[in-house]
Amino acid sequence: METLFITHPSCRLHEMGEWHPESPQRLDAISDQLLSSGLGKFLVEHDDIQPATRAQLERVHKAEYLDWLHKHSPAAGHFSIDPDTAMNPSTLGAATHAAGAVVYAVDEVVQGRAETAFCSVRPPGHHAMPAQAMGFCFLNNVAIGAAHALAHYGLERVAVIDFDVHHGNGTEAIFAGDERVLMCSFFQHPLFPNTGSERTASNMVNIPVPAYTKGHEIREIVTTYWLPALEAHRPQMIFISAGFDSHREDDLGQLGLVEADYTWITEQLLAVADRHAQGRVVSALEGGYNLSALGRSVVAHIKALAKL
Repeated sequence: METLFITHPSCRLHEMGEWHPESPQRLDAISDQLLSSGLGKFLVEHDDIQPATRAQLERVHKAEYLDWLHKHSPAAGHFSIDPDTAMNPSTLGAATHAAGAVVYAVDEVVQGRAETAFCSVRPPGHHAMPAQAMGFCFLNNVAIGAAHALAHYGLERVAVIDFDVHHGNGTEAIFAGDERVLMCSFFQHPLFPNTGSERTASNMVNIPVPAYTKGHEIREIVTTYWLPALEAHRPQMIFISAGFDSHREDDLGQLGLVEADYTWITEQLLAVADRHAQGRVVSALEGGYNLSALGRSVVAHIKALAKL
């Protein structure tokens, strides 16, 4: 069955300054690597998606927060939310299309028109809290997609997997205590946002790791902690917050993963999905700021998603 590659032109229009690592060139690097890999001919590309609706956003975000974003969206220049996070006139369009891409992927996968999907979108989402933008993130794309699967399609159990170098504090804040959602992650600690190491809700399997942790150690964590929890949860759909800044070449973290590690992790998740979720996996881009490593890692991830 098909693997979808979903993006939207508006996702390239959001920018926070030429100095900022979360740049439009990230999507260009992914597209360039897909082209050079020859993988594109095996994918079905969609770039005509609609933005997420207000009702879809309000499943995870406070109405007052969404109003605040619209109120402070600048007509020109930038509006700074924190030292790392700012809006330009195109940010809200990009963010709502990024969330809409994940919603669209859910629709296509649940309705059987595809088995897996990768959303090459920005801005990223996993730091976006119910009522706060932070860490380059405005809307929590994966959480919006997972909430759509639960509310619109009546799924009873989903899993969110986050392998970004940074803890997905926004996703945890949204789903902590919701037993329908199992969240599994590893992340470098201490590192922004300096959360996730404390004891938390029973549906959270968060594994902080020190700087310079290598791929073989991460594989042990996945085998020891993630996979048993996933087998017990029996998710009917798996969502991936696919951050590639755990790569050893990425300067925003100090972990030691390489492309083969992303391939292995993706294969383990697909095996769980095949057993419990009719193979249904939706993945969305989070971090990854070394452009070469990002492009190569996404190609490895998509190749595994497509079982090529």
